[in-house]
Amino acid sequence: MWGAMLVLDNIFTDRGSKYAVSGGPCADAAGAKAFVKTLCRTKKFAKATHNTWGLILPCGTPIKNDDGEAGAGMVILRMLEREGVVGEIVVVTRWFGGTHLGGDRFRRVQDAVRVYLDAR
Repeated sequence: MWGAMLVLDNIFTDRGSKYAVSGGPCADAAGAKAFVKTLCRTKKFAKATHNTWGLILPCGTPIKNDDGEAGAGMVILRMLEREGVVGEIVVVTRWFGGTHLGGDRFRRVQDAVRVYLDAR
């Protein structure tokens, strides 16, 4: 935990790819950008292959960033919508392990978000 930021590192591995999930309060797009920037101050997160995130703003507007992991931000948003989580960013971090996961990558993103939601 870093301040209001919850960071769960090394939550699981799939075919060499390693995952972490982070999150915390966030009210706007600038806050989301600052959150990811703060996370990436740690060299390990800065070197990650993907830091994908999703956030439902307090006004109800969803925003996301796939960071090269096409479709991952939408997976995060769907889970946040289902759980009614508003004003809280969730970042799924992946370090690519050399083997493409295909559709399983979406399951891993869901797994990571579930770990975060259960831990908060």
